[in-house]
Amino acid sequence: MKLLSLLVTLLLLATGTATAATGAPHAHTRAGVVRGSSADGVDSFLGIPYAAPPTGDLRWRPPAPPVPWTGVRDATAYGNRCPAAASTNGPRSETEDCLYLNVQRPSGAKKLPVFVWIHGGGLRNGSSNQHDGSLLARRDVVVVTINYRLGVFGFLAHPGLTAEAGRSGNYGFLDQQAALRWVRDNIAGFGGDPHQVTLGGESAGGFSTCAHLASPASRGLFQQAIIQSGACPSTPLTTAEQSGTAVAQSLGCQDVACLRALPAARLVDVDAAPTLVSGVPELPRPPDSVVRAGEFTRVPLLIGANRDEGRTFALGFVGATREQYESWVLTNYSAAALARYPWPERSDRFTAAYLIGAIMTDSGTVGGIGGCATRSLVRSFTHYTRTYAYQFDHRTGPGLSPEPAGYVWGAGHAAELAYLWPSFDNGTPIAPTFDAAERQLSRDMVRYWTSFIRTGDPGWATYPGSTFSLRAGGTSVPIPDRQFSAEHQCGFWG
Repeated sequence: MKLLSLLVTLLLLATGTATAATGAPHAHTRAGVVRGSSADGVDSFLGIPYAAPPTGDLRWRPPAPPVPWTGVRDATAYGNRCPAAASTNGPRSETEDCLYLNVQRPSGAKKLPVFVWIHGGGLRNGSSNQHDGSLLARRDVVVVTINYRLGVFGFLAHPGLTAEAGRSGNYGFLDQQAALRWVRDNIAGFGGDPHQVTLGGESAGGFSTCAHLASPASRGLFQQAIIQSGACPSTPLTTAEQSGTAVAQSLGCQDVACLRALPAARLVDVDAAPTLVSGVPELPRPPDSVVRAGEFTRVPLLIGANRDEGRTFALGFVGATREQYESWVLTNYSAAALARYPWPERSDRFTAAYLIGAIMTDSGTVGGIGGCATRSLVRSFTHYTRTYAYQFDHRTGPGLSPEPAGYVWGAGHAAELAYLWPSFDNGTPIAPTFDAAERQLSRDMVRYWTSFIRTGDPGWATYPGSTFSLRAGGTSVPIPDRQFSAEHQCGFWG
């Protein structure tokens, strides 16, 4: 009888349905058993290692398999954030042992669709613990959020590293692929269906999602995709190596051994712009070229951006004068652009920021995000796969911060995140400030997103023809493409 009892317990652990005497949920992974926690109908397994710590000689190498453990591993707290400087996306971290993921599921989950989420932060900062997936999990979805290497830890290209392995850069992207393989191999033990995986991300997470659509090594690891405020940028390996060499020299290093010997704190403070690298095995060609040629993994796609993306990036222009604004436009664009976005008769200290934010949005200046750039990308995808387009159009929400006082964030970059992920903030809590109409918008967006994850259809018509405008108070509505184009002056920007 004791043997039978042990076999039953092991079977329950293997299927992810066992609980300890205290009621805590348990699940089995290939590396060992984990014990999570339950609240309000959602089981959470936090801080599960999906790869070995990329420390010491593993710094700037592809992720290695996680180290197995014996007994039951506690999974009730998020894992370490990956190294990054302090920002509104989180405190400073210098801990390279950071390759952890989180699984949240409705209690009693059995073979449910899976949503794997890649956080944003410009490939510089951010963390999975900004993305509590409980709202999505309650609608019969298993949610996986991940950490991945950031900054120079995740995206340093260097000739010495290329000589070692035939590739360099993209270590954070390789982490994401390792997490997707972990999902394929382990998610059934949590009640998820490894054959019904939707990959999604916002901003840098959207860049990454497009890169996975273009990557041969990611093919088959997901069956649908969501790109929020993203695009498909990359840098050729040779160019990235030049930047990496300059970084190494700034640190006093001529070779990889010197770089690996540096303390993490020195690397956290490096001022370099991380980027996805093309011309390497995981990204043989630039993702944008792959998409435009229709040679990406053709899965159903939900894609969109926010009505005022640029307002988040234009904060530095608060207080700029008319003369400064006009000089900026003429230096960076043209007299024709200035004629399209003229200085109004009535103005205040925010006018320059609002105008520059509109130009950034409509032109897609910042990384190809928003406005006409997003429309162009949507049109490319829709030639080859079923594509649903949206625009987050709630322009009177709380914004990302109450500062500067009086600034109207509009539907700025990242403004939609708190409606899906209630723990998301930008240094200031956002979801707790929602009014009744905004809480309705949150419920609506969760319903649309989980409908897409579960069925491949968010509940509105495919593009072309219209873009679905997400609005507060249950007033979301499709808008014709001609209206979207006029709002963003796409006749001018192309």
